[in-house]
Amino acid sequence: MSVASGSSGCLLRLLALLILVPLAELTLLLVLARYTSIWTALLVVVVTGVAGSLLVRAQGWRTMRRITDALQQGRLPTDALFDAAMIFCAGVLLLTPGVLTDMLGIALLIPFCRRRVRQAATKWIRTHMRVQSWAGDSPDGRSQIVDSYVIEPPDDDRP
Repeated sequence: MSVASGSSGCLLRLLALLILVPLAELTLLLVLARYTSIWTALLVVVVTGVAGSLLVRAQGWRTMRRITDALQQGRLPTDALFDAAMIFCAGVLLLTPGVLTDMLGIALLIPFCRRRVRQAATKWIRTHMRVQSWAGDSPDGRSQIVDSYVIEPPDDDRP
């Protein structure tokens, strides 16, 4: 499989997703409006958007504190950064009108669900990605030279 055919396949899947998800959302909203009223359907969209933005804001600040605390303790805030990305995605999903995207956005705001998504993503990355490390020459055979120098001399009597 060539790179061109792989990227065009991804583009087709993305295009299908961008067409099918709004169609499904519109269908669900029309069905909801048909069986209740148009005002109920609009109220669902507005309430989930407002409540979701408030939840995103609160959890975003909490996650920001976790990132800051981890950095102050000298640890990498990998889990907190992944949570921040999922909270951002939840905010985008909750601001998008629709029922399916709202349910997915609310699921991403539940810490238990985020933990499960993080575990699944970690497992997927470990099975589908490969990390290579090397010392000396790069994989393409060219030498890697790192040059460094001190810009300012130290304040003490060291040379």
